[in-house]
Amino acid sequence: MRILALDYGTKRIGVAISDELKIIAQPLEYILREPFDACLARLKELLVERDVELVLVGMPRNMDGSFGPSAEAVKEFVASLGEAFETPIKTWDERLTSTQANRVLLQGNVRRQERKQKVDQTAAAILLQSYLDSLPGSSGSV
Repeated sequence: MRILALDYGTKRIGVAISDELKIIAQPLEYILREPFDACLARLKELLVERDVELVLVGMPRNMDGSFGPSAEAVKEFVASLGEAFETPIKTWDERLTSTQANRVLLQGNVRRQERKQKVDQTAAAILLQSYLDSLPGSSGSV
């Protein structure tokens, strides 16, 4: 069973997936937020195709740890997912994941247009890797 991570953005949702051992996260794709029915349909397909046991959604927080307007949008999105899926859903702190994703893509010499396409799914992979590293028994846990 795998973990599917979602980086909820204003236009796109970045998607990443864990390996079955829950050690490594990899970018998968991005899904357009609108139309929302199509977005949900694609997410349902991924849950079945990838044998997903948990959906991890990035929760935006301010640098001081407080929640802003973006967090409210994510809370509404998570509520919609909860109504549409039986798979458990968990939120995870996503501070600076998009910044890190852009940096990784820049260092990889990814062209500007390709970066726009890949930043969301790369941010989802960074988010997921952070979560995987926090799990008991992982090489990244303390």
